[in-house]
Amino acid sequence: MSLKVGLVYNEPIPDRYDTMGEAEAIADVLEEVKAVEVALNELGHQVAKVGLVPPLEEVRCIVQGLDVDVYFNLFEGFAGCPETEAMVAGMLAVTGRPYTGSYPCTLSLALDKAKTKEMLMAAGVKTPPYQLLRAGEADRLTLNFPCIVKPVGEDASHGLTAESVVTDRDGLARQLARVCASYGGAALVEEFIDGRELSATIMGNHALRVLSVSEIVYNLPPGLPPLLTFGAKWTLDDVYFLNTDPVCPAQIEQALWDQVAEISLKAYRLVGCRGYARVDTRLGAGGEAYVLEVNPNPDISYTAGAARQAEAIGLTYSQFIDKIIALAMSGDSS
Repeated sequence: MSLKVGLVYNEPIPDRYDTMGEAEAIADVLEEVKAVEVALNELGHQVAKVGLVPPLEEVRCIVQGLDVDVYFNLFEGFAGCPETEAMVAGMLAVTGRPYTGSYPCTLSLALDKAKTKEMLMAAGVKTPPYQLLRAGEADRLTLNFPCIVKPVGEDASHGLTAESVVTDRDGLARQLARVCASYGGAALVEEFIDGRELSATIMGNHALRVLSVSEIVYNLPPGLPPLLTFGAKWTLDDVYFLNTDPVCPAQIEQALWDQVAEISLKAYRLVGCRGYARVDTRLGAGGEAYVLEVNPNPDISYTAGAARQAEAIGLTYSQFIDKIIALAMSGDSS
């Protein structure tokens, strides 16, 4: 059945990430949009591309005025205002038309890494111990070194560099000052889990399926911490990009595969994901999996982990996109 699909995304515009050298993640959305547009055309759908720019009042009028059967939601938040991702999803929801991906409340929760971790911990899901600290509060740390210092409300590896992993209070103080100045508020400080890094993409509303499990393999020069930095994702000549390789499916024993799948499914349900999401984990010293992040509406461009995991189970890219549309059209029934 041919559908009228509104392909909604954030149009790259100048923002605060430009001055921090992190604009690549925002511009990359256009590659994702093109890939999805091609797939939707191959599936026989009519596509209306809708690149959104501020202000939000105009966005509301635009999305409500679209004559479409379903919204394909690739909106990731206006640059520098990641909280707008959930706001725009809310605008899609109030139209009463189907839209792909997770609910606004889920997107808002997942963006707040501390709240997500509290929910996981309360349910008995392992996640690295953490504290929220502000600049000048290094002396309040009660965690064990090494630690990793992250922005508490960003995605796409914004703010992550080799210096994000700290081994003493002086290093912690420097990173707290940098992160808090650049991103505002407190920083998320976690005990750094340096074991194997695995991720699982899950699809479904109620009946869930783990597509596959991938591993991020690091072959970094000595002294660099194994970490999926901003450069590893977005900067082609960065040492992390050149020495970080995804392996899909992960070359792991079945018992570990099952453990990662189980904890990822539990995290997916707890955070309230719908349609599709990616759960990132790391292995502790004893081989137990810790949830690092839950990523609803993750990147689904051709080369992204979610598409790679779909391919690993025999889905073409167009079939992957078709399943995302089908989950949106079916609502909460599957």
